[in-house]
Amino acid sequence: MAIPKEKLSWMYETMYRIRRFEERLLEETQKGNAMGVAHTSDGEEAGPTGICAHLTDNDWIASTHRGHGHCIAKGLETNRMMAEIFGKIDGLCKGKGGSMHIADFSKGMLGANAIVGAGIPLAVGAAFSAKYKETGGVAVAFFGDGASNQGVFHESINLASVFKLPVIFACENNHYAQSTPVEYAVPVKDIADRATSYGIPGVVVDGMDVTAVYEAAGEAIARARAGEGPTLLEMKTYRFHGHYHADVPRTYRLEEEEIEWKARDPIPAFEKSLTEQGLIEASELESIRNKIEAEIEAAVEFALNSPLPPIEELYTDVYASYPTSVKGLR
Repeated sequence: MAIPKEKLSWMYETMYRIRRFEERLLEETQKGNAMGVAHTSDGEEAGPTGICAHLTDNDWIASTHRGHGHCIAKGLETNRMMAEIFGKIDGLCKGKGGSMHIADFSKGMLGANAIVGAGIPLAVGAAFSAKYKETGGVAVAFFGDGASNQGVFHESINLASVFKLPVIFACENNHYAQSTPVEYAVPVKDIADRATSYGIPGVVVDGMDVTAVYEAAGEAIARARAGEGPTLLEMKTYRFHGHYHADVPRTYRLEEEEIEWKARDPIPAFEKSLTEQGLIEASELESIRNKIEAEIEAAVEFALNSPLPPIEELYTDVYASYPTSVKGLR
């Protein structure tokens, strides 16, 4: 089925927004404007874009330490994201979450997560809630190849299969768990092969091709909404920069490998596909890029001009209140 032009435009805009956000964030982090480290996802834009193109604010996603792309694809505001990473009061979490803990429940974003694999059970819980309440919603758990070796992944996927929960296990296999090659740590050729053990579909897709991800995700999400249970979707992709902003990836991966993957950059590949097929004019794509450039510049200015949280905010939104009014608790 042909993808509508409006959706194609959204997909291109989203991928370019992710790319420019990450590139500019690296610059600002090197200047000392960002709080803490920055784990960027440039190169991996096709995955979250192709998946979130099927989602609404009533669907949920759970993210990873490399979560900016997931946030943007789910519709979070780039100015408040940038402010959050800068540690400012106007950030989505008032500057307290930072790069690895951005969340926005109003958009169905359960949060980025610094603990490897820890977002997976959150998505399973959201899927259980959707099924119990019969909302028709689905949940997506984003995680990397390294997280597929965590016990919580296997526990979560087993539970989701048993209860036929509407959840997509979206593995972004960028081939390195920090600096550990996937071939060293994973004994199967495809992580999606692990789905067989849990009686659910396992699908491998080119994670550098947004339309391929869109089509595979569409099938998995439709299956979940129909009550047929989860899918393990493995997207073969690549992060263009290091594990975090100061990491030097050339110490553990070859230059030839980087050149080969960067030649498959998902954004110019999508541009070429759109223009050659006459789906979107080159001038329209240029207008989208110009709009995003202005948006990212404005986001940086917003973050720089936002004040730091006042001292009175130190303990707010940090600890849960104790429900002393509930019978039996004291």
